[in-house]
Amino acid sequence: MNRTLADWLEYIERIHPKTIDMGLERIGEVARRLGLKRPAKKVITVGGTNGKGSTVAFIEAIARAAGRKVGAYTSPHLLAYNERIRIEGADAGDADLVAAFEAIEAARGDVALTYFEYGTLAALWLFERAGLDLAILEVGLGGRLDATNLVDADVAIITTVDLDHQDYLGDEREAIGVEKVGIARMGKALVLGDDDPPSSVLGHAYRIGASTWRISNDFFFEVLPVQLDAGGQSLPPRWRWREVGYRQELPMPRLAAPVQLRNAAVAIAALRALGKPVPRQAIAEGVANADVSGRLQRFDRGGVEVVVDVGHNPQAARALSAWLAANPVAGSVHAVYAALSDKDVAGVVAAMAPQVGQWHLAGLSGPRGGSVEALAGRLQGTPAALGSRHERLEDALREAHAQAAPGDRVIVFGSFHTAAAALQWLGHD
Repeated sequence: MNRTLADWLEYIERIHPKTIDMGLERIGEVARRLGLKRPAKKVITVGGTNGKGSTVAFIEAIARAAGRKVGAYTSPHLLAYNERIRIEGADAGDADLVAAFEAIEAARGDVALTYFEYGTLAALWLFERAGLDLAILEVGLGGRLDATNLVDADVAIITTVDLDHQDYLGDEREAIGVEKVGIARMGKALVLGDDDPPSSVLGHAYRIGASTWRISNDFFFEVLPVQLDAGGQSLPPRWRWREVGYRQELPMPRLAAPVQLRNAAVAIAALRALGKPVPRQAIAEGVANADVSGRLQRFDRGGVEVVVDVGHNPQAARALSAWLAANPVAGSVHAVYAALSDKDVAGVVAAMAPQVGQWHLAGLSGPRGGSVEALAGRLQGTPAALGSRHERLEDALREAHAQAAPGDRVIVFGSFHTAAAALQWLGHD
């Protein structure tokens, strides 16, 4: 039977009894049967609680500007599964994904694979055949037992360590750090984007002899003072990346949030840690042009600014709240919020509440979703519980936009599913 990509995606969603089944034995066995070797000459694996997708985008943009042939594997996707696998900046085509899934299915025999494991093997299979200079692999969950950890990284990145996925990773930063640092390798570089990484991360790196590159210790970034041109007009703002013996002034990223400077700084450090020089022009071009959907993505709808963000845990919410505070609007802020059932929704709302005037809650479908009443119940005692309630995200967004006046802002956030539904409602291609 000839399956379409849609057929394959429906099949791989239901073939394994669990949505998440962490461990490397099963995927390792299928990889051996497939004869997979190495997906590229060099590999960078990107783990962490927040900022992984943006960091991948910066690495990809800089490396491509430097003339390297690059593949990137990210998750989850927003609008189409093809987004998860990119080769030379282009999403994987349906036919390529189908060919990869057919090869995996022929090789796996009676080994059960999860949806994510199928996707990871498909990316590695396609990358190996593309003759890449660099493969960038985004960790799906944790690190130590994540499917991407099947590959030994030349450089591992941990962007941040904070509370998320506690059911799988633990209830404190030290325990979560143990899982995330599992992507580090003996004698290879480990780039840390957290100013204060857990001791579990540093201790493991020391024990295995990984070479750590710590932000604010081994490399630094800072916003430069505003400069004026000869006519007294302000020049575009710039920032500086530096380490001992090297510094470079750079344009501000297209990606808007202040935290994106940290992500860009980590990306530059990772590429420098590979050992092959990166031209200054490529760094500047990549930083300026890197883009990824659903990260403070802004739209104007009838004078109302609609902002879509995938932030879904308290750390991300604090960063989002800080951006709102630093970029106020003349009017009020409406928040459209929908979250998965395993998230710290009270912590997210507490971080966002000072910046929000009106809340609009929505339910989410799917195995980890839930009704809007269930969400409101978990938010009892918070300002969000007093907001309007809608079973569908589209209805919540429609009401928020109808209530907003020109000069107001609507912020839509809470999960990748929330952002995807918002982008579809907005007609984003």
